[in-house]
Amino acid sequence: MKAEIKDMVQSLAALCKSGTIRYAVCLLILGILALGEFFNAGLVRRTFVFYSLRDGETVVEDRMLKASTGREEDLRRYLEEALLGPVSPDSAPLFPRETRLRSLLFRDGTVYADLSESAVLPYPDGGNAWRDFFTLYGGIKRNFPYVRDVRLFVGGRAAFYDEFRQIQAESHERGVDKT
Repeated sequence: MKAEIKDMVQSLAALCKSGTIRYAVCLLILGILALGEFFNAGLVRRTFVFYSLRDGETVVEDRMLKASTGREEDLRRYLEEALLGPVSPDSAPLFPRETRLRSLLFRDGTVYADLSESAVLPYPDGGNAWRDFFTLYGGIKRNFPYVRDVRLFVGGRAAFYDEFRQIQAESHERGVDKT
């Protein structure tokens, strides 16, 4: 076994005498190591939508979150990250910093998420609660194709559910999905 490894190393060393081949072999080895690390880490790309503090425009962030074995746990991680807010200092969070995910349930394709009461507190920069809840609703639907419906609650009370369903029905009639 040691002789085989020694022969392999010697043949690689002979190949690497040429500068171009040496760089190609190094890149190949680095690529294989990076790919192995990526698969070992088990990360999943998720898209987050926030708002610019300067002009109120939409700001999109992609984050890599650790994948889990269950859909409910993936949803929980996404919601907790969304409540943490943006990474960029020029962007505003969707909800006040004190907002927490009180409970989450995923059953029969429907997400039931209950946020703390601070989710509807007034914002110092003049935010809009309806817009922020609708952005969170759309983010869940966009990132998790297996989710058929999202029901958001604040302190156990439904938040904007009928309005979201109306918008979704209208967009399906026009053939455009806004969520």
